[in-house]
This record gives sequence, structure tokens and C-alpha cells, in this order.
Amino acid sequence: MIVVGLMSGTSMDGLDVAVGEFGFDGEVLTLRPLGAEEYPWPPETRERLLGLLPPSAVGLAEVCEVDTLVGQASAAAVGRAIERFSAGRADLVASHGQTVFHWITDGRALGTLQLGQPAWITEATGLPVVSDVRARDIAAGGQGAPLASTLDTLWLADDASAGTVPTRRAALNLGGIANVTVVGGRDEPVVAFDTGPANCLLDAAAHRITGGRAGSDLDGRLALAGTVRADLLARLLDEPYYLREAPKSTGRELFRADYVEPRCAGLPPVSDEDLMATLTELTAVTVADACRRYGLTEVVASGGGVRNPALMAALRERLSPAVLVTSDERGLPAGDKEAYLMALLGFLTWHGIPGVVPGATGSATPRVLGRITPGDAPLRLPEPAPSPRRLAVLPPV
Repeated sequence: MIVVGLMSGTSMDGLDVAVGEFGFDGEVLTLRPLGAEEYPWPPETRERLLGLLPPSAVGLAEVCEVDTLVGQASAAAVGRAIERFSAGRADLVASHGQTVFHWITDGRALGTLQLGQPAWITEATGLPVVSDVRARDIAAGGQGAPLASTLDTLWLADDASAGTVPTRRAALNLGGIANVTVVGGRDEPVVAFDTGPANCLLDAAAHRITGGRAGSDLDGRLALAGTVRADLLARLLDEPYYLREAPKSTGRELFRADYVEPRCAGLPPVSDEDLMATLTELTAVTVADACRRYGLTEVVASGGGVRNPALMAALRERLSPAVLVTSDERGLPAGDKEAYLMALLGFLTWHGIPGVVPGATGSATPRVLGRITPGDAPLRLPEPAPSPRRLAVLPPV
């Protein structure tokens, strides 16, 4: 099957679209990446998305309108990607939508909301769409995150079986929120969780510092010009979330745009450059602290944060002696990995295969994820297939 995956993460900088060809080879699931591209949100759409986040109070009319705008933009992006990467042909679309709220109470996930009405994608392409992929896992007692653990476990298991990499490693995604999947030997349980902020606090600070002209500090320029403020860093690290045991998840509901300001109160003035340096160090410290207990020898990083040299340098220093590499070195482009994840989840759902691995999100029983919007053709699902043991990423044709 040719599946299109769409992902817009907590950074809200744009829509990542990937087209992949999936198949079975015995117990191995194969993925041949056909192409991927990022489509930035129109400035007004991004501002309206950011305006939905806590602590903002918004009405249902605005939620409805943004749901439609994101759905229409997604439909246009899918059409362009199919024409560009698969000669106008595809079988299925899997759309994550844009998370605007992830409801956590006392460490338990109770609900989640992603906007981006999938009917617009189906109407524009005629294809069936898998969407709302987190809710079933939450209903089953899981966190609904990090779903990246599904791809990570199958993908790194492929390396483990070949004996080409160390046996204790983790996949690290640096989106708005950072998450890790720790993969050991074949019989060891998978551990996956959100470590805390990756880019979300940096993005919010860069947006404020530049008056909205820049949504991020991906070149690390501001952070590299500053000095880490130990007094502010200590306050930021005094966050109860970091002490919770996995599985756990978080989002912009906790690490809000106004999260840093009250923690600066009473301190000597913090310059913009020092703030960015300190927030960069916060991500590096919390990721490294979360990984340290697992005795890792390798960390495979992906997501927008890998483009930030200041963040990557801080991570390399803090994660040592573990080696930090990017997912490009394992066959998946760092900026496209989560869009291919969505394509993978859609393929699994279509074949009746659970979209989480046991224990990764905290659910007692892994479930088939999402809901399906039928396309123009009659909806005929294949017989459920057995869960694959590993994922092989094939080279492009």
C-alpha cells in the first residue's frame, strides 16, 4: 500500500507530509520512503492555532473554524504530495491533526483533542483517512503518547537483529515536547515517555523576543550568544513532572507560553540571549537525566530540534558517554520521521494491528488506533494481520 502520513507537532510550525510504500515480508514490515515535505502553516492559521493554547480562553466558533482551516490545508498538502512523490496514486491517508489540548490529571491521561477535520482530505482525494489516533489508547488506560514508540521499537529492533549497533539505545524525538523510546534486547520491555520540553519553551521565547518575526531559534544564534543562568535553571528544574515515573506524557497545557515568566520573578534581569541559553540547557539536562538510568550507549535523534546546533551540542555533552546520532544515519530523515510514523500507524490500523507496543504508553492492552473516514470507493478492510516483529526501511527506488 502507498500511505500518506500527516503530522503537525507541538511546535505548530507547519504540516509534515510523507508518502511511503508499505508491505509485509514474513514477520518483517517494510517501508520504502517515497518522499516527504514540510508545508508551513499560513501565518494567520498558525497565529490562530497558537491562540487556542492555554492560557487562552476561546469560543467554540473559533475551534470550529480552525478545525476546518487545518482540514482544508491538510487536504491541499496531501494532493500536492501524492502528485509529487507517487505519481498521483495512493491508497490511504493517516492524519494526526493538530493537538490543541492533552488532558492530564494526577498523571493520568483522560482526553486529547486534535483539530483538522479529515472529511476535507477525503473529499479532495477520494481516499479513506485514518485520524484521531490517540483517543483509543487513552480510553484503554494509556497516555496516548508517545506514539513514536511504535515506529521506534520496530525500527531499532531491525538494527538489533542485525547486530550492527549497541544493544541498549533510545530514539529521541525533539519536537515541541521531547520524548524517548528505550529499546533493549528482544525480550526486554519497551519504555517510552515524554521527558519534558524540547522546543516549545524556546519557540515561545523566540516568538516574544523577535516580536513574532521568528517562531524558533533553529540556528541556535540567540542561545549561542548567551550564558546559562544557573539561578533560573534551578527554578525551571524544580518541576514535579520530571520526577514522575514512566509512562507519562505532557504538552503545552503544562509548558505554556507563560511558563517561564513567573519563574524569573525576583531574579536579576535575564537577557534574551541568556534566557535562550538557559532554556536550551533545560532541554539537554532533562533529556539526559531521563536517559541516564537506562545505561544507554546510543541515542538516535530526530525532529526539528536536530537543526539547532546549540541544542545538539548541549545534548552531546550531557548524554556522554552515550553517542548521539541522527535518524538520517539509520535511514529515516530526521525532519520527516514523525510523518512516516503516521503513515505507519495508518497502515497498521487498516490491517487491524494494534498501534502501540505493550507497555509503551501504559495501556493494559494494546488497541487498534483511530477512526476511519471512508473514501469514495466501498470500504473493504483486509483480514487482520499478525503484528510484525520489526521494521525494515528500504532504500528509495
